[in-house]
Amino acid sequence: MVDTLDWKIVLIDDEADIREVMTIALKDAGYQVASAENGMAGLELCQTFGPQIVITDIRMPKIDGLQVLATLKKDLPDIEVIVVTAYGEIDVAIKALQLDASDFITKPINQEALHTALNRARQRYRSRRQLKDHAALLEKENAHTTQELMAVIALQRELIESSMDGILGCNADRRVIIFNSSMERMLAYDRKDVLNRMTLDDLFQAQDEQRFHAAMAGARYGGKNRLYLYETALLSSSRQPIPVQVSATTLVRGDHQDGLVCFFRDLRELHRLEREVADQARILHQDKMMSLGRLAASVVHEINNPLAGILNYARLMSHILKRGPLDQEHQPKFIRYLELVESETDRCSQIVSNLLTFSRKATPSFEPVDVENLIKRSVLLCQHRLKLSNIETSQALADNLPPLKGDFNQLQQCIINLIFNAIDAMPQGGSLRLESSCNADRQWIIIAIQDSGSGIAQEHLPNIFEPFFTTKGEGFGVGLGLSTVYGIMEHHRGTVEVDSRPGAGTTFTLKLPAAADKVKNGTYAR
Repeated sequence: MVDTLDWKIVLIDDEADIREVMTIALKDAGYQVASAENGMAGLELCQTFGPQIVITDIRMPKIDGLQVLATLKKDLPDIEVIVVTAYGEIDVAIKALQLDASDFITKPINQEALHTALNRARQRYRSRRQLKDHAALLEKENAHTTQELMAVIALQRELIESSMDGILGCNADRRVIIFNSSMERMLAYDRKDVLNRMTLDDLFQAQDEQRFHAAMAGARYGGKNRLYLYETALLSSSRQPIPVQVSATTLVRGDHQDGLVCFFRDLRELHRLEREVADQARILHQDKMMSLGRLAASVVHEINNPLAGILNYARLMSHILKRGPLDQEHQPKFIRYLELVESETDRCSQIVSNLLTFSRKATPSFEPVDVENLIKRSVLLCQHRLKLSNIETSQALADNLPPLKGDFNQLQQCIINLIFNAIDAMPQGGSLRLESSCNADRQWIIIAIQDSGSGIAQEHLPNIFEPFFTTKGEGFGVGLGLSTVYGIMEHHRGTVEVDSRPGAGTTFTLKLPAAADKVKNGTYAR
């Protein structure tokens, strides 16, 4: 149970099931909860319900979670905001934290992570509220007695020390007079070596110091003599730059500046997450380029035969026309030749178009994806390699499946990688079967890729999705294919499972969320 029954939470999510489950869990934990199905309704609810905490999904129609966060921080800055992201949307979570979100959690939501985030939000809310209340009390009552003044000072010191953000204060000469525990941990300084001995400028490199003071003097980051969420770097005790985000204000007494207060947030973890996102994108693109190289060689052979046929028919028709006007006897043959040229040209066009679509480097876009089209286009690109490898293919695709919710290009990369894996597992030929289906409530799409190959040794199964792990010989890749499949499935909130025994073939099963808005009489409503 929480420490008080006065804590109110507004939950914003466009998925009714998630709202219902989370509301029950939060109420069981002692919170008062109100929920909204979109960002606009959530913002209106915050005005009437008066929550201390808002939990908002990022991906919502019309007004997304980042817009909700920005609006709340502008209009109701006391509210702490926890954002909910899909796994792999670390770049979005980073942006939310930069906008002063209290925390972020990923879907599917882990109860322990949720309550940890709530504890952090409550602590931030209490600290800010108490500091504001006591500052207002001091201003209103003017601390009539020394005892009251000392109590206020003691409380303010406690709040400064307990802050998770680094707090630094300096006087009019920029000499440091406040340096809390978070600053000590961040910069690895002992406060006795800093207080009244160092200036704020001592903690900056020369160029960063100049930019910081220029930003304070300008109006770009919150107004003159104020900074809001400005990014720079401080120097640690070992003189290593530490990336930070700072909000600061100049203290003014009468008509002159009396000092400066800065609130620093350590960005090292955020930058680590940013690098992780960049590394994931790089590995994904590297694997795609390797697949593209294998496909390109195959496509050249695949279109060679139809191009040869087109050339032969064109020469034949040219030869017939050179004899003179086309007579009645040759017209049916001529029409048939033209139809063959048309069909072979269309075949080449489809193959090249598929290859170009697959090769295009595009920003991931989550949209409804037709499952049958996804599978057939993937097989078409690999068709010639399958023929050359003496592999027979079959498909069992369920009718009227709801579309997937995902990025077509990335999902196609998954299936092509698994087909390549199957080809490598059947060097003497074999059979490959692709199946599609959905679960009973039509909320999940299942795609199975089954081969009759050599199988995978049991001791290798726990490691096959690790980057650069491979049991293949030289010339068969560097072990990125399955790790890429795993990463793409995680990003799509799906799963990948493998069933394999040496000598008995392998089946990879992809399970992905459907994008259907509603199902009526067992049929997907488009």
